[in-house]
Amino acid sequence: MAFALNRRTILTAAAGAALLGPLASRAAKRRKEHIEYFEVTRSEVFVPGLDPAHDGLVIAQLSDIHIGRHTPDGRVIAAVRELNDARPDLVALTGDYVTTRRDPFERVPLLLKNIRAPAVAVLGNHDHWSDPTRIRKDLEALGFAVLLNRNTSLDLRGVPFPVVGVDDGHTNHDDVHQAFAGVKKRGFRLVLTHSPPTANQLPEDEGLLCLSGHTHGGHFVVPGVTEGLFRTAGQPYVRGLYDVRGNQLYVNRGLGFGRGGPVVRVNSEPELALLTLRPA
Repeated sequence: MAFALNRRTILTAAAGAALLGPLASRAAKRRKEHIEYFEVTRSEVFVPGLDPAHDGLVIAQLSDIHIGRHTPDGRVIAAVRELNDARPDLVALTGDYVTTRRDPFERVPLLLKNIRAPAVAVLGNHDHWSDPTRIRKDLEALGFAVLLNRNTSLDLRGVPFPVVGVDDGHTNHDDVHQAFAGVKKRGFRLVLTHSPPTANQLPEDEGLLCLSGHTHGGHFVVPGVTEGLFRTAGQPYVRGLYDVRGNQLYVNRGLGFGRGGPVVRVNSEPELALLTLRPA
């Protein structure tokens, strides 16, 4: 059916376009913010035995990435970009790179390959429940040191920096004694593990700093309720910094698994943690 364009029709259409343009732009911006949604936290951690050369050394920690349908690729890409912009001395990856065997394993190295700083990693419970051999090989192919109940020493700022990796305790793969075998007994040592309660097994009163994840910071946080439920379930450490038997434990809220798709985070934002070491 033919119709004539008159002045009123043209002006109405123009007004509609002028209104929809900003709305569409804001919707696109909100979608991008949703995809790239995470919080950068910055903390100073005071530790005994720190070599003077390592005063101010920055560790970037990513945990619980859960690459797949519950974590937008854009969030991981944005977090790696933000991580690189911070120019950390070391990157710590504390497990759960995937969730199930059905996840796109090939995207783990694809999304993490642009990390520019030296990186050390441990595995999480979901990695062990899926394909730990493949995940380990993919991370090692990127040049990351995967520490499963073993330790290493990196040359940072011209001085040795010892890192101990304890495998996942939630799946009973942890062996603290083996992980510490041969590591120096004095001075600062960084410990990586996925499940926070592993910190209870670390050598007592040695001024260690342990980085972990697993809890997603409580994931769905109801003040006064969530932490009590976690304690009942044997997870007394939910998020942030704790003193555990004379050592320090930092529990990362994790980057993935939620705020998108059917799984929702509440009061527990995805996190990229930047920790600056200072002598106690």
